[in-house]
Amino acid sequence: MLSVSFMGCESFLAEEDPSNLTPESFYTIPDHAEAALAAVYADARFIGDGAGIFSSTWQLLEAPTGTSTTETAQNSDLNNLYGLVYDGRTGHIINWWNGLYKVIAQANLVLDRVPAISPMDETQKKKILGEARFLRAWAYFYAVRLWGDVPLITMPQTASSEDFMPAPTSQDAVYQQIVDDLKIAEEAGLAWMDPSGRVSQAAVKSQLSKVYLTMAGFPLNKGASHYQLAADKSKEVIDYANGNPGVINLFPTYGDLHDESKGNTVEHIFMLQYNIIVAGNPMNNMFPNFKPVTYQGPSGTGSTVPTDEFYNSYEEGDLRAVNQEGFFYTSYYTNGSGEPFDLGAPYIFKHFNKLALGEEGIPGNRSNNLNLPIIRFAEVLLIYAEAQNEIGGPNELAHEGLKRIRDRAQLSTMSIGEYSADTFREAVWRERWHELCYEQITWFDMLRLRKVYNEATDGFDAFVGHENPSSNQVLQEKHLLMPFPLPEMQNNPNLTPNNPGY
Repeated sequence: MLSVSFMGCESFLAEEDPSNLTPESFYTIPDHAEAALAAVYADARFIGDGAGIFSSTWQLLEAPTGTSTTETAQNSDLNNLYGLVYDGRTGHIINWWNGLYKVIAQANLVLDRVPAISPMDETQKKKILGEARFLRAWAYFYAVRLWGDVPLITMPQTASSEDFMPAPTSQDAVYQQIVDDLKIAEEAGLAWMDPSGRVSQAAVKSQLSKVYLTMAGFPLNKGASHYQLAADKSKEVIDYANGNPGVINLFPTYGDLHDESKGNTVEHIFMLQYNIIVAGNPMNNMFPNFKPVTYQGPSGTGSTVPTDEFYNSYEEGDLRAVNQEGFFYTSYYTNGSGEPFDLGAPYIFKHFNKLALGEEGIPGNRSNNLNLPIIRFAEVLLIYAEAQNEIGGPNELAHEGLKRIRDRAQLSTMSIGEYSADTFREAVWRERWHELCYEQITWFDMLRLRKVYNEATDGFDAFVGHENPSSNQVLQEKHLLMPFPLPEMQNNPNLTPNNPGY
C-alpha cells in the first residue's frame, strides 16, 4: 500500500497542470495567435500611462517643444522636461523605454511562435504576422528617434540568451529593420482601412512614408532618394483616398477629429484604442487647472496647456484657433453642460470628448472612450507636399494637399506659381506645426529638420540656440537625443556610454 501511495504521489508531482500556460503550450491554436497580438496592441497604450502626480507618459513629447506650458508645479520630472534639464532619472524617459521595449518583446513572441501554429488559416496567420511587424516597427521608430543607437532585439529573450544584455545598434541598422518590417506588413493582405482599429494597409503605407521622410533628414541625411520614397509612398495613400473619398479623406469639421463615433475612420488612419472599461482616454492633463469644464466639476491639472505665443501664432481667421470650433477653447459650460463661463486663457480642445465630458445643455455620459490619434490623413498630405517639394519643387498634387489643409481652416492659399521651393517648404512646415500640434509629432519634426518654429517671427530658427518661450530656456546639442534611462544603464553594463551631454 505504501508503494502504491508513493507511486501515485510521484505521478501527480510529475504531471503538468494544463491550465498553467507557457510559451510552449500557449502558441498552439489560432485563438492563441489572436490573443498574443491583442497583447501587443494593449501594451502600445503605455503612452497614456501615468508618470507621477499630474503627469502622463506622452508629455515627454510635448513639454520640450515649447508650444505648451504648465499650470501646476507638483511634478518635478515634468518641470524638468519643460525646463530642458531632464536626465536618465526622469520618469517619462524611463516609461518610454520600458513601454517601447515591452511592445517589441510582445511582438517578437508573436513573430517567433505564431508561424508554427498548425492547423491555422494561412491568410489569418499572414495578417497577424503583418500587424506584429507594423507594431514592432512602430515601437522601434520611436526608440531610434528618441535615443539614436539603441539595442536591436528581434527574437524573444530569456536570461540565458546570448544577447540578454545588448549593446546599442547603429541607427542605420535599426532603420533598416523598421523598413524591412513595414515592407513585409505591406504584403500581409491587410484591408485598406479597418474600423476595428487594427493595422490597415493605409496605416502601413503612411507609416512607411513617415519613416522615409525622417530618414531623408537629420541625422541620417539620406536626402533626395528618401524624399522620393516618402513622396511615392504617401502618394499611394493619397491616390487611393482620391479614388475612395468616402473611405479616406479629411473630416469636414475639426469637431469630427474628437468625435468618438468616428474613430478609426476617414481621417483617422491609425489610432490607439481606448475604452473606459479597460482604459479611458489619457489626455486629461490638458484640462484646465481646477476649472469646471467637465461633469467632474472644478478638477483637472492644467499640466499641458498652450503657450500664449503659440496660440497667437495662428493666422487671423484661422478656424483652428476659434473657440470650440478648432483646436482650442477659451470658454466652456459649467460642469460641462451648465452656464457658460470664460476660461481666462486658451486651452487645448483637440482631445476634448463632448459626449463623455458634456456640452451645452447636455450632461456628459462620463465614459471617455475617445481614441488617441497616431496617423491622420492630414499628415499624409503634408508628408507628400514636403517630400515632393524637396525633389522638384511644388507640383499640383503637393499644392493641392497644402490647400486642402488651409481650406478647412478657412484660410486662403497662394497659387502654385507664387511659391518658390523655399517659401513652399516653410509654408508646409508651418502647417505641420499648426495642424499637427499636441499629437506628439512636433518634437520629432524639430529633430529631423533641426529647425524650430519661432512664433514671434513666423519663421524657423536653428534647433540649437532656439529659446523655448514656455521656459525661456535654450535648446542645446544634447537635446537632439534623450539620455538612456539610468535604471537600464545600471542593469546593462553594455548600454554605455550615455548619449552626449548626459
